Amino acid sequence: MSFIELNNIVKVFKDPQRGTDMLAIDHIDLSVEKKELVCLLGPSGCGKSTLLNMIAGFEKPTSGEVKVDGKLITGPGADRGMVFQQPNLMPWLPVWDNVAFALKLKGLSKKDRQAAAQPFIEAVKLNGFENHLPGELSGGMAQRVGIARALLQNPAVVLMDEPFAALDAQTKLDMQEELVTIWQRYSSTIVFVTHSVDEALILGTQVVVMTHRPGKIRETISIDLDRPRDITSAGFNDIKRHVLDLIRQESVLAKQEASLRL
Repeated sequence: MSFIELNNIVKVFKDPQRGTDMLAIDHIDLSVEKKELVCLLGPSGCGKSTLLNMIAGFEKPTSGEVKVDGKLITGPGADRGMVFQQPNLMPWLPVWDNVAFALKLKGLSKKDRQAAAQPFIEAVKLNGFENHLPGELSGGMAQRVGIARALLQNPAVVLMDEPFAALDAQTKLDMQEELVTIWQRYSSTIVFVTHSVDEALILGTQVVVMTHRPGKIRETISIDLDRPRDITSAGFNDIKRHVLDLIRQESVLAKQEASLRL
């Protein structure tokens, strides 16, 4: 039994105003083993974030089931941490209190929250910024706070929805390297949504390439390359060419289907 299981997932979004249904995800089966870093890659609207939200428990499938560690997912839980594209920090709280926000809700004292937050602040290399407010942080630093906040809850699964999409190229590379280090240190199971082929290949132990809508799994590719990954290496670029070819094929199919509907 895999650690995360998506079994025969179908998702239909209903539009009551127009009286129409949209098939977003079409019979997806996906298995993720413990301590893997799996990247979901595909065109906009293919259902990547919807699948992530189903694992998080924010979204329910129309049919099929999602299990984590053998347990059926029916809603959000502390065993799953989420890192969004925007870190959604509390602007009035310093870094340490944003990281420990879940403990604040549980009523822990300031001293206990600070002590609990500090190892995770150090893990994301924000030493010295504990008392800074979010408005005083760069975009990359704010995302580090979001990652530390997710890790503090010690979740079995960390779910990441394009967390580095808004960052500049160099900061994105730095954050990708940092994420791999954190993943290795904490032996986390991570599911990561991205539009970037390079990002998926830099990060993933597996890359799941999805079709255009309705989303299906086109191919699952195991990435067995040394870390840190050299994006100029022959092995990296062989896999990249293959993935780009799959994406081009999907783009052609999407255009052909769109023309038939006209």
